Amino acid sequence: MTPQPTALPLGLAARTRTALIALAPGLGLTLAMALGAMALARGLGVAALTPMGIAMLGGVALRNLTALPARFEPGVAFTLKRILRAGVVLLGFRLTLGDVAAVGAPGVAVIAVVLGATFVFTKALGRAMGVERGLAELIAAGTSVCGASAVLAVNTVTRAEEEDVAYAIACVTLFGTLSMLGFPLLANALGMDAAQYGLWAGAAIHEVAQVVGAAFSQGEAAGQAGTVAKLTRVMMLAPLILVLGGLARARGGAAGGRAPAPWFVFGFLAAVGANSTGLVPAAAHPPVAEATGLMLTAALAAMGLGTDLRKLRLKGLRPLLLGAAGWLFISSLAAGLVRLV
Repeated sequence: MTPQPTALPLGLAARTRTALIALAPGLGLTLAMALGAMALARGLGVAALTPMGIAMLGGVALRNLTALPARFEPGVAFTLKRILRAGVVLLGFRLTLGDVAAVGAPGVAVIAVVLGATFVFTKALGRAMGVERGLAELIAAGTSVCGASAVLAVNTVTRAEEEDVAYAIACVTLFGTLSMLGFPLLANALGMDAAQYGLWAGAAIHEVAQVVGAAFSQGEAAGQAGTVAKLTRVMMLAPLILVLGGLARARGGAAGGRAPAPWFVFGFLAAVGANSTGLVPAAAHPPVAEATGLMLTAALAAMGLGTDLRKLRLKGLRPLLLGAAGWLFISSLAAGLVRLV
């Protein structure tokens, strides 16, 4: 009897079509917001008003001033997770291994010290302020490592309540956004060169996309330095999870989980390696750069659309003040150490 090979492909095609239909509204909205933000930024011509910043603010305004229908949620979540990471991978085609080496041992040391000190400071201050241990740990992780991704990863061992996770994500998103908008305004006043400013942004700003937005606003060199510094910092999430998991087991808590594999970091490094070989033609760089900008701007729009400012009021002002203190600590410590490099 002849086999029927069409059953699986037809089933796969149907599932793919269903998934695309579900993603279309939110994905279309974030891409439209990204294109609008890019056009507005070009029209305004103000360096501090980057497409990513405009998209982020537009998303926050839309999310908090209107009721976004549920049909947009799958596509918005897809943009924030998948499109963002794909955009970060494509950023690797802007760099070579020589650029990565420019961060150097002193830069890695700055990032490690800033991360560790910020986490310890924020946790200790949270305990002194009477903030719940789990919530303080999530805010510390999001502030010191990589924003919402770190909050979600650390919660695999912290096992905090859902409200704590939502609060921590809203908190680090708020202060990371303030950094993204504020750091470019402070660049000249602090007298940093492009490499120092990029290292500062990469070592201190919460989310990958926020670092990209702040760093590239000061030029290509600053953007490259900031991207490499930030991804170096993201890779330090794994040892942090292992340490916290060990501490959780030591105090008799739930068994520690494993952080999600940061595949996009390895994809970024692979892109850097490919670009370093010279095999990527120069003609491919402009369209790749344009696609990268669109993806990251859409991701910032999605981040804004997921930011509910009302969540910051759910547990009072103390966790918000803790997040603010951690934000000021990491920003000032990183700025001070970067000037010594």
